[in-house]
Amino acid sequence: MAEQLPLAFEFCANQSFSDFYPGSNQEALTHLQACATGMGEAQIFLWGESGLGKSHLLQACCQQANQQGLSAFYFAFAAENLPDPALLIGLEKLDLVCLDNIDALAGHSDWELALFNFYNQHRSLAHHLILAANNPPDQLGIKLPDLKTRLNWGLTLKLQPLQDQDKIAVLMFKAGQLGFDISPQVGRFLLTHFDRDLPSLWALLDKLDKASLAAQRKLTIPFLKQVLRG
Repeated sequence: MAEQLPLAFEFCANQSFSDFYPGSNQEALTHLQACATGMGEAQIFLWGESGLGKSHLLQACCQQANQQGLSAFYFAFAAENLPDPALLIGLEKLDLVCLDNIDALAGHSDWELALFNFYNQHRSLAHHLILAANNPPDQLGIKLPDLKTRLNWGLTLKLQPLQDQDKIAVLMFKAGQLGFDISPQVGRFLLTHFDRDLPSLWALLDKLDKASLAAQRKLTIPFLKQVLRG
């Protein structure tokens, strides 16, 4: 395979470890942070349902590695638009590689073989690898037996969903990062009346932040009702 320089990617500034509310996932964060600094497990497989923050954490790992002077790369796969497997050429030289949504590669023989070859090269250099998917390794539908074996090496971590009390706490945490406050009562109101998945809640907070600034009002429940009717 020809020599190729890895594609650059832009960090999402608001997807660092300090922007992530761990809830009951503190142990997973500890392992990821160690891996991102070139310590701890050489390979981590992170899985959990959509919307729990897997992509956020992989971005955070790359940011932390970069801050430590390590080379890092992040890529999220999409089943409807898979790139050429040549994307992996040269990535074995990087200290940390984070590959997101690898569920999308299952059943694509060219990608399964490319990932297997990349894995062997990257591991031989004692570099660190973090993979993320919605399902554990055994349930990905990977056809290549040797790749299935490799995916089960290292540490497998499951992200746990946030309980309601954690979601209220994370709403307050995220609001504080945006520069405004919400009370526990407002948090409960939002959980009761709107979509409860985290991406929807973040979008809602952004809308409320803008409305609060425009109206120069605090986020009380009467004001929320007024804004969200509009």
